[in-house]
Amino acid sequence: MQDNKNVQWPEVSAPIAATYPYKRQIHGDTVVDNYYWMIDYFKKGPRSEAVINYLNEENAYTTAMLKDTESFQEDLFREMKFRIKEKDVSVPYFKNGYYYYSRTEEGYQYFKFCRKKGSLDADEELLLDIDNLAEGYAYYTAKGFSISPDNRLLAFSVDTVSRREYTIYIKNLESGEIYPDRIANTEGTAIWGNDNQTLFYTAKNPVTLLSEKIMRHSLGTDVSADVCVYEERDNTNYIAVGKSKNGKYIIISSESTLSSEIWLLDADLPNDDFKVFQPRRNDVLYTVVPLEDRFLILTNDEAINFRVMQCPLDKTGLEHWTTFLAHRPDVLVSDIEEFKSFLAIAERKDGLTQLAIYNLGSQEQHYLDFGEVAYTVYPGINVEYNTESLRYGYTSLVTPSSVYEYNMRDRSKVLLKQQEVLGGYDRTAYKTERIYASVRDGVKVPISLVYKKGTKLDGTAPLLQYAYGSYGASMDPSFSSNRLSLLDRGFIYALAHIRGGEEMGRQWYEDGKMMHKMNTFNDFVDCGRHLIEQGYTSPAHLYAQGGSAGGLLMGVVANIAAAQYHGIIAQVPFVDVVNTMLDETIPLTTNEYDEWGNPNLSDAYFYMKSYSPYENIEPKEYPNMLVTTGLHDSQVQYFEPAKWVAKLRTAKTGKSVLLLKTDMDYGHGGASGRFDYLKEIALEYAFLFKLEGIDH
Repeated sequence: MQDNKNVQWPEVSAPIAATYPYKRQIHGDTVVDNYYWMIDYFKKGPRSEAVINYLNEENAYTTAMLKDTESFQEDLFREMKFRIKEKDVSVPYFKNGYYYYSRTEEGYQYFKFCRKKGSLDADEELLLDIDNLAEGYAYYTAKGFSISPDNRLLAFSVDTVSRREYTIYIKNLESGEIYPDRIANTEGTAIWGNDNQTLFYTAKNPVTLLSEKIMRHSLGTDVSADVCVYEERDNTNYIAVGKSKNGKYIIISSESTLSSEIWLLDADLPNDDFKVFQPRRNDVLYTVVPLEDRFLILTNDEAINFRVMQCPLDKTGLEHWTTFLAHRPDVLVSDIEEFKSFLAIAERKDGLTQLAIYNLGSQEQHYLDFGEVAYTVYPGINVEYNTESLRYGYTSLVTPSSVYEYNMRDRSKVLLKQQEVLGGYDRTAYKTERIYASVRDGVKVPISLVYKKGTKLDGTAPLLQYAYGSYGASMDPSFSSNRLSLLDRGFIYALAHIRGGEEMGRQWYEDGKMMHKMNTFNDFVDCGRHLIEQGYTSPAHLYAQGGSAGGLLMGVVANIAAAQYHGIIAQVPFVDVVNTMLDETIPLTTNEYDEWGNPNLSDAYFYMKSYSPYENIEPKEYPNMLVTTGLHDSQVQYFEPAKWVAKLRTAKTGKSVLLLKTDMDYGHGGASGRFDYLKEIALEYAFLFKLEGIDH
């Protein structure tokens, strides 16, 4: 690891957190945690004020240490903001007689949600002015826009704290009135029954933030009288409610990472009882797609990469399922977008996404071709059922986000919109590659790379290696106009498609979770080593970045491969795995047992203790590190990174810097405005550039 002799850091004393020993005893194992007290602000404990004081001290220290980069940060902010087209309009989509779209205006952080009746030449109807609604709030998110079947009412939800607890509102689009029905502590989506009077929504436990109940609300009645139509008894499951594209069914889904269950209701009869489609079974996942004459079922039953089954509309039990599309060991079927005459099937093969079009009449299938070595394609907004046009999104490391309309019958396509990058972006000035690293157990892990042409590939270039590697979430190559600020200053960007995601199929995920979790961390380290061996960079110029579960990855990498990385950025990192997974009062803990294991079981406890970053800090030289968190984070609570940094400070040796930045206004996703979040990126980039001696 390169020392910091060529980088000038201010002579500022780092905060040293107070210690109050707390003893954890389980499975015959005793651990003393000196920083457990930092949970007090979350628990409203006696040391709440001390927690805030400590976080403020760390913020002041970070500001002081990066003081000489402040003007550079401002330059980076302006540079990234300049690339954004401030006055813009989304691609309109058609639903039930209206074209819907959002538009942004110059100088405003948020957007307007609008529609036009029948034609894009019609007069605009402004449905919600989010710029106006957000005034006075440090954080404001509006989502879940849901129009009643008669087009008269709009349900939408708002979060002003950044803990993903949404309040649902209903607006009369004819009178402009916001109804007094205000439904708090929800997931944010409201689904209309076909009577235009009934709403279904997902209620959250205000303490654990788990989605526990599906509720039914009738307009004009007191929210306290809302009826629970479904209650989830398994606290490892997530639940949600939606509506089929053909408008015929209200659909409740209950799913963990291992099993799922679907319940259906006729949308014309919203006061009837939901009926189970097929009772849940261990280790079996399924989703349901209603068609005109049958149901399709996407399931992993006897098919690790999923297959498509079918059954009659009136006989939905497993015994009535027959094969529609057979299982293929080399292709993961991830999603089905249904239309009256066609299906658009999203798949993954050899680490790349692809779209298959299936004609329900002729039973013929064909694939779209995209012509790049690394890219991402996905179904876009397709709310109309009776259409032969498919909207899909496309992007790559060098291709800005694009929206296409594809005629599924005649196979023609039209580019409707491509993200405009102001300032004259030239994609031919950059090169993207797809390489494979052979990791320690012989598996080949894909890596997607992008850099500016002319960048020297002799080991001297700085390289930022990014990954996630959990929950089966695939990190596909996509364009970022902000990333140009790195590439134009000589950085290489490498996206490592490590196990724990689903890039290479469902087994790729299974091999990177639970008692196989070390594969995720070793893959990342071995990908970094491969990049060094191939001459892309060197340990003196190699950096790592990851957020949330990817922040856990960063914590483990800091412990097991400190000498390989010159710097690490850990965003909202999940680094205190054992303590969090033992505390069921912490939001989302029980939902995570299928991902990490339940530490109340001895084997799971000792396995996660063997890699948990907080448990494995030791006296040694660590890389330079920037750690970020949010005080109101609902996914990874602030006290995890705070405890981790406090413990690292007392253990690490050498002269590397360790910075903690807590946003006191935001949560897991950072700032809500379309410009404010750029300040966070500018801070992270300034940290990397300072370590590289780049000051402009």
